[in-house]
Parts: sequence; C-alpha cells; structure tokens
Amino acid sequence: MTVPGEKIALFIDGANLYATAKSLGFDIDYKKLLNEFRNRGYLLRAFYYTAVIEDQEYSSIRPLIDWLDYNGYSVVTKATKEFVDQTGRRKIKGNMDIELAVDAMEIAGNIDHMVLFSGDGDFRSLVEAVQRKGVKVTVISTISTQPPMIADELRRQADVFTDIVTLQSKVGRDPSERPARAPMHDRGPTDPGQHTPQFLQRSPSGAPQRAGAPAGADDEFED
Repeated sequence: MTVPGEKIALFIDGANLYATAKSLGFDIDYKKLLNEFRNRGYLLRAFYYTAVIEDQEYSSIRPLIDWLDYNGYSVVTKATKEFVDQTGRRKIKGNMDIELAVDAMEIAGNIDHMVLFSGDGDFRSLVEAVQRKGVKVTVISTISTQPPMIADELRRQADVFTDIVTLQSKVGRDPSERPARAPMHDRGPTDPGQHTPQFLQRSPSGAPQRAGAPAGADDEFED
C-alpha cells in the first residue's frame, strides 16, 4: 500500500471511522494507527476531523480530541449548528467535508500518498482532484458489513482500497486491554477516552444515527 520513503498524509473522517470500526466490533488504537503509518514512510501529517457540540457541559468526545492533539495528530473541529426545519423539528448540522477537502488540496503538492479513512461517497471528487496532482490515494473503509460502509463510487475512484478488517490486528485495540477510566492528566497513549457521542455515530449506510441524540428527543443530525 505504501512505498518506503514516500511522503504520506492521513485524513481521518472521525465519525465515519468510529462507525466503521464499531460495525466490525473493535476500537481504534490511535497510537498504533499513527505508528503503523510512520513505519510505512515519512508521515507528514495525520489529520483528524470531527464536529463537536460546544454548549454541552461535558462532551464525551473531548478527551479523545485532547489526547489526539497532544499525541501527533492535527485535530480539526467545528461546532455543530442547530436549526429548525419546516416541520418544526430541531436538527443538528455538523459536516467536516469542506475542511478535509481544503486541507487535502493544500497539502497535495507536498505528499506522494494520501490515505483517507472514510467511506463517504462525497469524497470521490476530492480523490479525483488529488490524483490529478500526481498523488496516489488509498481509501480505508470496509465492505465486510451489510451494507458496505464505503460508497461504490469512492472505492472505484481510489488507487488502492484497503478493508480495515485487514488492519485490525495492527490498529485495533483489544477490549481486554482497556484500562479503567482515569483522569485526563493521567491517561496513557492507549487510553485516549475514545468514545464518540451518539450524535456523531453513523448507520451502516453512512447516514448518522439519531439514537440518543443529545440535543433532545426531537432533534435530528444532518450532514
């Protein structure tokens, strides 16, 4: 998948990767993931994208964001936006596609290989644009679920598609190794507090799940 010495950049769609791993029954160990790609070439950047609800007293994703920020990742966040649709239902919007695309186009001239952790078909055009700049693109998701977590058009556009199942032993965390939850300042590299709030979880089809939406029983989450 990689060539020794090539410059690599990782682009992680946080909600999508979380849902993909969960659908396969394992957790991502972000320290192992970073080390895996550092061993494959020169890892220039590892971007992680997620939306957050800023007015919550406690956000369950905040410990993960803080850990990633201190341990080699470039974390990109943005506050979700609430609005009321024509039927009077409150909805939450938190799409990071534009931020990821802008970063990818800006760095494309300085890398040889882009690795995208997402199955979102909206990224097909981005992948094509990056490829036109001479960059090889690997997309990591899964076809091992029903339905698959990756859109067919994205899989076809990628130079290389890697099913994350084949990486589980290298980037997955054994649940038996999960330590007791510790204060943030005491947490080690394998305890990043990587729980993603339910409003960011996505169904196998790629659509966000509404289950337990934190903003209220009548809220819905939209990309």
